[in-house]
Amino acid sequence: MTTTESSRPSTARRERPHDVVVVGSGFGGLFTTRALARVPGVRVTVVSGSNHHLFQPLLYQVATGVLSAGEVAPATRDVLRRQRNARVLLGVVEDVDLDAREVVHRSPAGVTRTRYDSLVVAAGAGQSYFGRDEFAEHAPGMKSLDDALEIRGRIFGAFELAEVTRDEAAVERLLTFVVVGAGPTGVEMAGQVAELAHRVLPGQFRHVDPRRTRVLLVDPVDHVLPGYPEHLGAAAARELESQGVEIWTGWKVVGVDQEGVEVEDADGERRVLPASCKIWAAGVQGAPIGRVLAERAGVEADRSGRVPVEPDCTLPGHPDVFVIGDLMKLDKLPGVAQVAMQSAEHAADQIRRRVDGRPTGQPFEYHDKGSMATVSRFFAVAQVGRVETSGLPAWLLWLGVHLFYLVGFKNRVTTLLHWAVSFVGRGRAERAATWQQVIGRNALRREGEASFGPRDDPSGTRSESGADAADDAARVTDRGDQDARPA
Repeated sequence: MTTTESSRPSTARRERPHDVVVVGSGFGGLFTTRALARVPGVRVTVVSGSNHHLFQPLLYQVATGVLSAGEVAPATRDVLRRQRNARVLLGVVEDVDLDAREVVHRSPAGVTRTRYDSLVVAAGAGQSYFGRDEFAEHAPGMKSLDDALEIRGRIFGAFELAEVTRDEAAVERLLTFVVVGAGPTGVEMAGQVAELAHRVLPGQFRHVDPRRTRVLLVDPVDHVLPGYPEHLGAAAARELESQGVEIWTGWKVVGVDQEGVEVEDADGERRVLPASCKIWAAGVQGAPIGRVLAERAGVEADRSGRVPVEPDCTLPGHPDVFVIGDLMKLDKLPGVAQVAMQSAEHAADQIRRRVDGRPTGQPFEYHDKGSMATVSRFFAVAQVGRVETSGLPAWLLWLGVHLFYLVGFKNRVTTLLHWAVSFVGRGRAERAATWQQVIGRNALRREGEASFGPRDDPSGTRSESGADAADDAARVTDRGDQDARPA
């Protein structure tokens, strides 16, 4: 018979460690865990759905062959190997029992219930297709390693197929790439695909000329980088156009299929853009656990699945539960990595205060450190405080900031070497693509997350207290993480 440790420990039990459960190993989850590394009497359990911490701002470089998956996604266990008060568990969190103070998470081994004294939910966000989820089959997003590897297979596969195709209409479709979304991710992806076509690949094919490639950047907004100062957006647009990118702002995507993309302008005029490779870089949707948590707390998540929180980032009515990063709705804060990092440190500070018996409830104060995006080789735009710049100075700033936030010395060194090969030379070190990368994810989706088993199967469910589980053999972790730049 399954038993669960009481959510209200008796006086005799108060000597046990304060158990913190962190949901997710993105920026929010990792920064929370690290901030609690040297807090006496605290034990941290990280629960997430994959085994790596994903540095999402560089995911587009995995998709275009600049970086390897390991450079942007170090294993969570490796990152936390020296933190003796932390452990990592594989599991997709499906529910939170707020009364029993238990997190319910599912892995291929079954369902596990993990007890907490403090809970930090940093599950991040995934791609939003604005109610048209069927688009995902033909236009993968940019939120996970699976996405990046699938896109890599589609991009390089399109050039390979164009080389062996004699139908000119088919070649035109194969060499047309549509990027949906003119925010930082879309701009960076469009710039890299254009660089591949016009700088890296020419001379490597005998039948087809990669310079025939069309790269279309589509978004219903009226200019690229809408969250940036207008003159920086204009500078980015000029650089993109100089690289051969066609900017289709003011056009909304209304249809996506295997053959191409259908777009509509403000006057209702529709056009079909034949394209083999489509990349979706628009919109974010909070992790599903956000809506579940909101329902349990009796509050309403917003349209993007974000959970309203108190000024101190806690769930209303539950001061022991923190919701941070992309999943929290507070003061119109953007879904950027800096919000996740800073709210993580705030949550960790509140937990330290609680353990020490000091007053808690101080409001979270966000300090905007700026934003930046690369457009092409040696060209970026950046807004840091009052400094707004573009071109090489912004690119050097982008380079330094991203190297600083990469996890691990080895990752920084190998990333710098790959950047030297790609930016100074014409190489792409990570161009391997397989058929499995292209079709595997959609096959798994159609099987209904087969690797995690049926959702309604109660067998294999077990409970664990924080005290008992600390000595168990750990498994693996992570979920995806946020869209935005680290600065």
